[in-house]
Amino acid sequence: MGDTRPHFPVLFFTAIFSKNIEAIEWGRHEMEQLAGPVLMASPLFEFSETGFYAESMGTGLRKQLFVFSEDFDPAMLPDRKIRSNQLEETFRANHSYPESRPLNIDPGYLSEAKFVLATTKDRDHRVYLRDGIYGEVTLFYLRSGWQFSRWTYPDYRRADYFEFLTECRKLLRQRIQNEFPTLD
Repeated sequence: MGDTRPHFPVLFFTAIFSKNIEAIEWGRHEMEQLAGPVLMASPLFEFSETGFYAESMGTGLRKQLFVFSEDFDPAMLPDRKIRSNQLEETFRANHSYPESRPLNIDPGYLSEAKFVLATTKDRDHRVYLRDGIYGEVTLFYLRSGWQFSRWTYPDYRRADYFEFLTECRKLLRQRIQNEFPTLD
């Protein structure tokens, strides 16, 4: 029988995408109110791997990834997903865009071993967390690199995403070494 112990630190992460830069900036600001200042922000990526969102969000989508400064307990991921859904609705209701969904905010977390996204959709590879929220291991880290699975979203398979997530992972490893120096 194994002993239970607290988890190592993880980084709270949010992917925000839209065709409108001001929507991404609004989402970032709102998430900073919730999770503290941004520690790292990716470049603004073109989001063109799928047409899945074209009907609700339009075309010419761009995505930016953010890591926040707060200490984050992964057990709080459902709360963050529920809040991000509320923020999307608030933005839609208070802004005049022709798209039915002008903003998408996807929260998750990054550990040394994996990158997890929250979702409201149940599938065979997702684990129920609570309150209608599921967790998906979108990527995992193995042998010095990020690996994807058959269900990983196409954009998360990109080398430029891997580069950004590797830098985030280095930041996390430094944080762990600072907090747990006897683990070396």
